[in-house]
Formats: sequence, C-alpha cells, structure tokens
Amino acid sequence: MLPGSIQISGETLSGAEIRDICESLRENSVRLLSLRGCQLSERDFGHVCRGVAESRSLAQLNLNLGIVSNINRVKQLAEALKTNRSVQSLFLHGSPLTDAGLALLNPALSIHPSLVALDLGDCMLGDEGINLICGLLPPDGAKSGLKELTLSANPGITSKGWGRLAIAVAHSSQLRVLNLDYNPLGDQVAGMLAVAVASSRTLEVLDLEGTGLTNQSAQTLLDMVENYPTALRTLILAENNISPELQQQISDLLSEGEEEEETEAHEVTTREKNPWICQNSKSS
Repeated sequence: MLPGSIQISGETLSGAEIRDICESLRENSVRLLSLRGCQLSERDFGHVCRGVAESRSLAQLNLNLGIVSNINRVKQLAEALKTNRSVQSLFLHGSPLTDAGLALLNPALSIHPSLVALDLGDCMLGDEGINLICGLLPPDGAKSGLKELTLSANPGITSKGWGRLAIAVAHSSQLRVLNLDYNPLGDQVAGMLAVAVASSRTLEVLDLEGTGLTNQSAQTLLDMVENYPTALRTLILAENNISPELQQQISDLLSEGEEEEETEAHEVTTREKNPWICQNSKSS
C-alpha cells in the first residue's frame, strides 16, 4: 500500500476495523481510502462518512462496487462532502445511484472546492443524471470543474443525454480525461463527440472501448484528428467493429502530434536557455 493509504477489497469489516479507519481519518494520516466491494453496517458507514467529513488529508476516496448501496448512504456521503475540503478524487463505480441518488449528491459535488476527478461508471444513470453532470463541467472563464470524468457502462443514457454531454465537453475549460467505455453509443453519438473533441482545448484522453462503433465513426474521428488541431493524445477504440488499419492511422496521427509538441517544447526550452538564438535563422 502507498504511504498514508487504507485499501481493503471484498471483506466484511468489523466495528474495530471501522474505528481504526475513522481514527486515522481524524488524525489526518490518510490520503487514500479505498473500500472496494466491502460489507459494513449502516451505522459503520455513517461513522466512516463522519471521518471523511473531519479529515483534512484525504485526497482520494474509493467506495466502489456497491458500498453506497441505498439512498440513506447517499445522503450521508453528501453531508460528509459538504464539510470535507480535501477530497480531489471520488470513485463510486458500481454503485446503484440512479438519477435520484445523483440528484441528492450533486449539491455537495458542485460546491466542493477540490474535486477534480469523478468516477460514476456503472451507476445506473440516465439523461437526468447527465444534466447534473454537465453542471460539473463549467464553460470557459467560469469556476473550476472536473478534469477527469468516468461514465462507463451506463446504458440508460440516451443519444439525447450524450449530445448534451458533448456540448458541455466542447465548452469545458478543464476536462482532460473522459471515459465512456462500454456504453451503447453508436456512430451517431461518436460523430457528436468528434465535434466536441475538435472544439475542446483541453481534452487529452477519450476512451470509447466497446461502444458499438464502426468504420464510419473511425473515419469521422480520423478526419477530425487529421484536419483539426486538438489537445487529444489518446483515443481508445478497442472492441469495436473498426478495421485495424483505421485504428492504426488514427494512432499514428496522434503520435505525430505528440512528437511535434515535444519538439516545440524542446525548442522553447533551448531558446530560454540560449536567448541569443533567434527563431528565424535568416534574421541571425
């Protein structure tokens, strides 16, 4: 385990273990708390939430695979996050939140001063949930927002919801990583996402693995990468009905862009170290 981390998977937690976790949180000695697929009572979950509220050191909170299993737990977590000021990454993957649960959690998420990464994969979300999430992706010049967002495996979201998200991504001044893997997106949604990526100045990673795409989507994404300057560096297209040739073309173009950026960065550094070197050789 990392220094200052508590990571437990698939265990039934005793009252004594919960007390130890809460004490560590109150002593501000924990940066990562991960309880993945664990069993704990309603009372003990409340104790953990109070510990999270009091902690000033906790940077990453993982409550994946069913820990936040009912509305009462959602409410307790929301109250904890309203008080907490340190959590930067919140992972709730595999929690049956639904749109109703996210609506209860959203006010705490929207005012949290440090939150930059959010995983709501496999949380049974729909279009109403997407509308709330878009509020966490403020447009250019607005307040700070999420830099990493995971919405994997939420098949209840329709093309209307994904279109709304694409608009928010296009105008977000913060988002750098977007994981949409294992959603039934199809070519239509992929086209909307291509426009969003072309418009975004910050998005560097887009995961579209297993999203029902075909060569039609790949060609659109290839045209986008080839003809429009973007910040995109990684595009994951595995487990789709896309030819290896098209995937390789896209990968090569993204690699070229990264190499050009590294070269430009090196040239800038060289000029800073040697200010007498002119950018234009003719003028020297």
